[in-house]
Amino acid sequence: MAPNTVVVTVEKPMKSVLGVTGMESSLFLEKQKAVSPKQLTWVFLLKVQRTLACLSWMTMASKTVFVAAKKRIAVSDLNDDEPKSRGKLYRFIKAFLALSIVALVIEIVAHFKSWNLNLIQPWEVQGLVQWTYMAWLSFRADYIAPVVIMLSKFCTVLFLIQSLDRLVLCFGCFWIKYKKLKPTIEPDAYDTEDPASFPKVLVQIPMCNEREVYAQSIAAVCQLDWPKDRILIQVLDDSSDGAVQLLIKEEVSSWNQKGVNIVYRHRLIRTGYKAGNLKSAMSCDYVKDYEFVAIFDADFQPNSDFLKQTIPHFKGKPDVGLVQARWSFINKDENLLTRLQNINLCFHFEVEQQVNGVFLNFFGFNGTAGVWRIKALEESGGWLERTTVEDMDIAVRAHLNGWKFVFLNDVKVVCEVPESYEAYKKQQHRWHSGPMQLFRLCLPAIITSKISMWKKANLIFLFFLLRKLILPFYSFTLFCIILPLTMFIPEAELPLWVICYVPIFMSFLNILPAPKSFPFLVPYLLFENTMSVTKFNAMVSGLFQLGSAYEWVVTKKTGRSSESDLLALAERESKSSNEEKILRRYSESGLELLSKLKEQEVKIEVPSKSKKNKTNKLYKKELVLAFLLLTASARSLLSAHGVHFYFLLFQGLSFLVMGLDLIGEQIS
Repeated sequence: MAPNTVVVTVEKPMKSVLGVTGMESSLFLEKQKAVSPKQLTWVFLLKVQRTLACLSWMTMASKTVFVAAKKRIAVSDLNDDEPKSRGKLYRFIKAFLALSIVALVIEIVAHFKSWNLNLIQPWEVQGLVQWTYMAWLSFRADYIAPVVIMLSKFCTVLFLIQSLDRLVLCFGCFWIKYKKLKPTIEPDAYDTEDPASFPKVLVQIPMCNEREVYAQSIAAVCQLDWPKDRILIQVLDDSSDGAVQLLIKEEVSSWNQKGVNIVYRHRLIRTGYKAGNLKSAMSCDYVKDYEFVAIFDADFQPNSDFLKQTIPHFKGKPDVGLVQARWSFINKDENLLTRLQNINLCFHFEVEQQVNGVFLNFFGFNGTAGVWRIKALEESGGWLERTTVEDMDIAVRAHLNGWKFVFLNDVKVVCEVPESYEAYKKQQHRWHSGPMQLFRLCLPAIITSKISMWKKANLIFLFFLLRKLILPFYSFTLFCIILPLTMFIPEAELPLWVICYVPIFMSFLNILPAPKSFPFLVPYLLFENTMSVTKFNAMVSGLFQLGSAYEWVVTKKTGRSSESDLLALAERESKSSNEEKILRRYSESGLELLSKLKEQEVKIEVPSKSKKNKTNKLYKKELVLAFLLLTASARSLLSAHGVHFYFLLFQGLSFLVMGLDLIGEQIS
């Protein structure tokens, strides 16, 4: 009986447990069923709320952009002051846009009517529109597609060659960092206790109507740590504004009274722009007493130890003609435009110039923040006024004469980048038209020079053709002309790796020197493609010597770095014995002096025309290209191209932002 009793006692608990478990599970399911509709309702409401918030944000953003664009169109003058020589490219793009719109209309009709050339026989054609569509398909396949395919392959090859060049430069930069290669100097190059052992240095500050930044530049240069009797500062003022001339004279006079060896020079005949200004200054008799010359543009502020970090690199190296320092940007985080410029310039200095300086002892002089051996300037022919890139001109001629260059990536000089799209566009036009002028002029000299064949090939094929001509050519042609064209000519469609994978990888490499800019990877890619129209236009004008190639517009400065620096400078100098003079100088070189000169400004120079309020502009080429790319994106949407559609859409929107001048400094 015991086993039976045991069995009974075991079975009952199991049944009870099973029963309880079953009851709990059923109750749980009932509760779950009872709760689920409420949960679904809340989830649905939450999704609706998020959707409405997203739609509201998109609506407000679209409304803001639309209102800004409407105001911009209302106050802007579409008939800008561009020379007629630049209108040919604009007319070509406009005609291309008109043809694209017509083709898009036909493609939309064909899409909704499901026309297919392979299924329709000639006798089945109904209507003029369908006949036009079939004729277009036949003409496109036989005549247009082969030409576009050939051109796209040519541009793709150039694109790959240029990408390979950038990849090699990046490997060179990696090797420099891995091996810790840096320019070296002799220990104890100069005896700090014997000022007579220091060479005599001439410091030049060329400027032209630099009202915003003249004081900070002069103040920084006057504080260079160098024996006072071994340095002379030349302020080379080409200002046409009489009030600005008085301001600069007052600044120079105040530093002269403090014992700084500084002189003010103003040309009566201001020809040759910056090159003419520097050439005139080098013709002074006292220049022969100096061994080196350092050059700083008006917005550059060198550290006090700049000369002690650069001049020793000449010691014991008689073949070194130039020591170039790197630029650092005080306003790199001011807006999106300055952030994107910072990416570009960081790559230029840390990769291009550093690699060329270490492995080739040659790079293009940046025109400022550098020290020249005066003998190298004289033997290379001095400053010439034949191009708008006098700095690159003297660098090429010095290289042909056997002089070596040293780039110091660790020595940085603070300066500004343009904050407005207008200023940046004019700067880029000069930077890309000048090299083509110089290439035409220097090619015979390069071929007949006594330098090695490798250096000749580097100058012709890499320095000029690949980086100054091919880069803007294929960027504009491939991404702004061929890509939208292939949307209407499917036979010539570009592969994904050309429009997506390789460009993103190359943009990734460009951002490596500025790692904090990784969030701007895609905007940087779109921005560079957008700027290709300006660079291509400038390259063509310089290559064929059009009128716009000789334009020189002084880049607008804001002087953002002057406020805090001058206050700190005033605080330091107020401890000296000349405290009263310093305080007077800072007050009179600021707002008080400006207010005093307002009355004199009218007497000195009466403007012939009333000045217009400065406003943001509209840029016709960018706007037309925006509509062209958006038209092509609409065509790609019909064919469900995917990546092609998104690239064209966002590239078109970036052109639209540029064309409406909605990037960079905004002026109300």
